[in-house]
Amino acid sequence: MKIALAQLNYHIGDFQSNTHLIIKEINSAKAKGAELIVFAELAICGYPPKDFLEFESFILDCEKAILEVSKHCVGIAAIVGSPSRSKLERGKRLHNSAFFIADGQIQSIHHKTLLPTYDVFDENRYFEAAKEHHLIDYKNTKIAITICEDLWNIDGDMKYSTAPTDLMELENAEFMINIAASPFSYQQQEERKKVLAWNAKKHKLPIFYVNHIGAQTELIFDGGSCVIKANGETNYEFAYFKSETTIFDTDNISEKYTSSKDSKIEKMYNALVLGVKDYFVKSNFSKAIIGLSGGIDSALTLAIATEALGNKNVMSVLLPSKYSSEHSINDSIDLCKNLNSPYTIVPIEDAVTAFNNSLSTIFNGLEEDVTEENIQARTRGVVLMAMSNKFGNILLNTSNKSEMAVGYGTLYGDMCGGLSVIGDVYKTEVFEMCRFINRNKEIIPKNIITKPPSAELRPDQKDSDSLPDYDVLDAILFQYIECSKSGNEIIAQGFDEVTVNKSIDLVNRNEYKRYQAAPILRVSPRAFGMGRLMPLVGKYTFNNH
Repeated sequence: MKIALAQLNYHIGDFQSNTHLIIKEINSAKAKGAELIVFAELAICGYPPKDFLEFESFILDCEKAILEVSKHCVGIAAIVGSPSRSKLERGKRLHNSAFFIADGQIQSIHHKTLLPTYDVFDENRYFEAAKEHHLIDYKNTKIAITICEDLWNIDGDMKYSTAPTDLMELENAEFMINIAASPFSYQQQEERKKVLAWNAKKHKLPIFYVNHIGAQTELIFDGGSCVIKANGETNYEFAYFKSETTIFDTDNISEKYTSSKDSKIEKMYNALVLGVKDYFVKSNFSKAIIGLSGGIDSALTLAIATEALGNKNVMSVLLPSKYSSEHSINDSIDLCKNLNSPYTIVPIEDAVTAFNNSLSTIFNGLEEDVTEENIQARTRGVVLMAMSNKFGNILLNTSNKSEMAVGYGTLYGDMCGGLSVIGDVYKTEVFEMCRFINRNKEIIPKNIITKPPSAELRPDQKDSDSLPDYDVLDAILFQYIECSKSGNEIIAQGFDEVTVNKSIDLVNRNEYKRYQAAPILRVSPRAFGMGRLMPLVGKYTFNNH
C-alpha cells in the first residue's frame, strides 16, 4: 500500500485554512498514486483547542470540515484527527478521535485512550477516553490506529494502569499508524524515537508516525514524523520545523534515514525562530519592537526576531539613562548595523527626572532604593508600549529564564511585552546561543557577549551583586525547576547551602511576577506558564527532606 504522511502547520480554529490545506494534500497525494494519506492529531481544528471545545459552534465547524474533507476522499482514503461527539450516556461529551475516511464517507472513528494531564497537557478536561478498540480494514489490510499518548506508556515510564495497544488485536495488523501532537522541547526528539522504537519492537509492527509542525502561542511543534521498522530502527525521518508530505510503499520503504545532527542549542534556536514567526503570522501582525539595552538578552532576542520576521520588520529602541554606559549604546548600534535592522534612540533621563520630581514630596526623607531603579525600567516600559500602541507593532519581551525564575525583572517595566521570546532559555544558554549565531561571522558584537551582565540601573551595577554566578545559579534552578528536587537534595549534590536556599526562596517569592508575564515560548521540558503550575500564595518551601 502507498501511504502518504502529511506533516503540516495548522492554525487553531481556522477551519477554512486547515481544511484547504488538508484537501490540497489529499489531491496532491492522490495524483502521485497514494492510496492512503495520514494527517496529525486534531488536524481539523488545530492543537491544543482548549476551551474552544466548550462551544457548540466550534464542534459543529469541526463536523462540517470533516464532511468537506470526506468529499475529496474518493480514490484515496484519509486518516484525519478531529474532536468527535461521545455516544456514551456518562462522561465527557467529546472524544479526541481519528477519522478513517474512504469512498467519500466516514468509515470509522477511533478514539484516544490515554488522555495526558501532565506538563502542558489537559486533555482529560475535555475528552472521554476510548472504551473500545478496533482496527481499520482497508484494501484487505488491517491497520492499527493510535493517537499520540496511546503509545507513551512504556517500560520504565508507566504513567497509566493500562496500554490501549494491549487491548487491540494487533496480531492481525500489518502496521500501526500513530497521529500525534507532540510539542517541542530540546529532549523530546530522542524521547519520541525511544517510545516509538519500544512499541515497534514490542508489537513487532512497523509504525507510521505523523506530528504537527508550527507554533501555537507558547507551544512549538517540530514535526519529526517518521517511519519505524518492526525491529525499532528508524527507516525514514522527516525534516524538523518544516512542512513535508512524503509517500511510502509499505512493501518497499526506501532507506532514507538521516538523524538530526543539530545540537541542543541549535534546536532551541530553530524552535524560537519558528515560535516568533508563527505567533506573528497567526496573530495577523508583521512588525515588532524591542528595547535594546546593549546587553546579551536583548541582543539575542533581536537576532531571533530578525531571522523570524525579516530584518526590516523589527525596530530596536535604545533607551539610555544617566547610568547607561557609552559602550552599551555603541554595542547596540553595532548590532543593528550588523543585522541591517532599523533603530531609534529615545533618552529617558528627562522622563525619569519628572517622575522623581512628582514623587519627591511623598518620598521626602526616604533613602533611594530599588524604587528609583524600577522607575527607570518602568519609564522604558511606558515608552515601548506607547510605540507599540502608536505603530501597531508587538513588543517583544527580552527576559531570560534565570531572571524569570528569581524575579530579576521589573513588573510593568522590562517585563512588558506581548511575547516572551527567551523566557525558557537560561542565562548560560543565552551565551551559548549567541556564540552559535556568531559561528560563521560576528553578528552579535563580541563585547556584548564578554562584558559582565548588568541592568545598568545604578552606578557600576552588576548582576553578580545580587545573584550567584549564572553557572551556579542555573545549575541550581535546573535541579529545582526541571527536576523538582528539594533544597536538601540539591545541597546533597554539593551545592552551597546558603546559595541553594537563597535561590529557591527567590523562585518561590517571585511567583506573582510570573503570573503576570507575557506568554513564554516553550523549548525546555519544564517551561514557566502552562507547564509549571504553582499556587500563587503557597507557603511550602521545598527545602525540607
